[in-house]
Amino acid sequence: MMQSLKYWLAEHPSIVNFRWSHTQSFGSTWSFLFAAIAVYIVAVITLHSFLSLILSKSRRIPLGPIPAIHSLCVSLISAVIFVGILYSAAAEIRDTRWFWRRTKTISTPFQWFLCFPLGTRPSGRVFFWSYVFYLSRFLHLFRTFFTILRHRKLTFFHLFNQSILLWMSFLWLEFSQSFQVLAILLATLLYSVVYGYRFWTAIGLPSACFPFVVNCQVVLLACNLISHFGVIFLHFLKGGCNGMRAWGFNSVLNGVILILFLNFYVKMHLRKKNVEDIDGNSNSSSSSSSSSSSSSSAHGCSRSDIKFE
Repeated sequence: MMQSLKYWLAEHPSIVNFRWSHTQSFGSTWSFLFAAIAVYIVAVITLHSFLSLILSKSRRIPLGPIPAIHSLCVSLISAVIFVGILYSAAAEIRDTRWFWRRTKTISTPFQWFLCFPLGTRPSGRVFFWSYVFYLSRFLHLFRTFFTILRHRKLTFFHLFNQSILLWMSFLWLEFSQSFQVLAILLATLLYSVVYGYRFWTAIGLPSACFPFVVNCQVVLLACNLISHFGVIFLHFLKGGCNGMRAWGFNSVLNGVILILFLNFYVKMHLRKKNVEDIDGNSNSSSSSSSSSSSSSSAHGCSRSDIKFE
């Protein structure tokens, strides 16, 4: 069973012989990337503006099981990419150790996860899964439309974040950027958990008593930030990592995403604190509300936590 899984995820000829090519790989041209992002932004803004004109903000458009199915698909695809690139990374490390000794830029598998040797080309197993990850980013874009249809919400952070993540996954392939294997492993692990949780709650099962999705995003951003310092260290210590110009550009974009996310995170906690203060005042003025609050605390959940999740 394990051998069969390894073959289909890491040793199949179409995976081993993969090559990122502008003429053979779907969505591999700059014109396609710019057009896709432009169409996404225009479609999202148009839909949001149109619904704001014809419907009240409180009215939701029922989508049935579509969001749940979408979350399940993203979770399963992310899990497959995670396992596939993990097997592929192990195979690439096994097959390219001889190249490390020639370049003298890296000496351990962990260093390879952070720093590709100079001259690395976008071909082979890990770049196949990087390409699948790039294509899967288009599936993530549908969540923006679900949010607009159900909640009539469109934030600059969400629009910017989705567009930039698509852009960055393209740059990973185009410039054989270092750090992408570890970044994909971290991202797909988080997506499989987060979208699995979203599917769990979408079918009516109980949600967490804390902002689960936001906390997972904090963990991912923290891991990426720490890993970036590792890339810089290896780049200057070992004589250079491949694709560092693209890495520098992506680092700036990641920094912008981090600032926007921290701004959102701080606002969320301030809003949560205000809600808790209001609840505390109302609880002190009425014994019935105090009893309700005690019952909620006994189950480990507060209304503000559930609201934000």
